[in-house]
Amino acid sequence: MSKSKIINKIKINKETFDLYLTEKKIQARSRYLASKINKKFADKDPIFICVLNGAFIFFSDLIRHINIDCEVDFLKLSSYGDAKISSGNVTLIKDLNCEVRNRNIIMVEDIVDTGLSMRYIKNLVMAHHPKSFSVVTLLIKPDSLKYDIKIDYFGFKIPNKFVVGYGLDYAQKARNLRSIYQLKTNGKA
Repeated sequence: MSKSKIINKIKINKETFDLYLTEKKIQARSRYLASKINKKFADKDPIFICVLNGAFIFFSDLIRHINIDCEVDFLKLSSYGDAKISSGNVTLIKDLNCEVRNRNIIMVEDIVDTGLSMRYIKNLVMAHHPKSFSVVTLLIKPDSLKYDIKIDYFGFKIPNKFVVGYGLDYAQKARNLRSIYQLKTNGKA
């Protein structure tokens, strides 16, 4: 595998974003989170559920470090559209294909911002009576949380600024970036 060049600044939709978290830091944290999950869920055969679209890159990296028996499934919501802030409404686009009753469920999210989407997901899953419900997210914005959501595993706490890359998008752009970039505002990130 060839090393990719680190890009310090990008432009998306005429806005500038500065490098915030490198691929190397993200990968190290993904391995760490997987090791914690492997220990807690050994012999518990959990179902990992990826929240599409944003979490797919984090999910694929995380799941490759999971060395316990498990299953995977996908759920797709929409709450942002093409905007930089949540619309305040959550729409279910793709429902689960797995049976969650009496199973250990691990939701994998890219970012927990206000907590609205995760509250929606938890209510949806809990209605089917899982054995347990855990949340792992790459990013969390503690200053943005509006709902009391328990996050069991998180990669990084970040400030309340807009970020893209590593699955996170801006109007469907920049998901493919290997690192995470933060919107530059008033001359600084």
